[in-house]
Amino acid sequence: MQDAITNIVNKYDLTGRYLDPKAISELTTYFDTGLSRIIIAELINRNAASIVQDAARRLYEEQPELLRPGGNSYTTRRYAACLRDIEYYLRYTSYALIAGSNDILEERVLDGLKDTYNSLQVPIAPTVRAINCLKEVILEQLDPNDSYLIEEPFKYLTEGLG
Repeated sequence: MQDAITNIVNKYDLTGRYLDPKAISELTTYFDTGLSRIIIAELINRNAASIVQDAARRLYEEQPELLRPGGNSYTTRRYAACLRDIEYYLRYTSYALIAGSNDILEERVLDGLKDTYNSLQVPIAPTVRAINCLKEVILEQLDPNDSYLIEEPFKYLTEGLG
């Protein structure tokens, strides 16, 4: 996993260049949003269980067929696996937020996930909706000026699965 700083520095190091105004601007933006990133990550950490519960509730209210016989969350074991996965998406999204980079989402979540879900016949659309439900729950608790910070990692996840 690399953070925004490492990504920027590595790019310039590989080409043997000094940081130019574009790189300095990217670093300045990362540092300027640092406190907001930490506050959001702390909010997620403090409320992780309720965020996952609220997201799952929204998903199953919209798609109750997932809980019925034949649905992918039918049986306690499958339901628990779904909640585990929702928590997993939330945790890794918080890492990406702090890092200011989506690399960890690619490395630890998306790499092979779509193929795995397809082989297990887990539908992708409800997964994407669950991720969007997580984002919605968090956005309701954030200062609207900071919403763009959380939008990016969730968008990256949903586009990667979609």
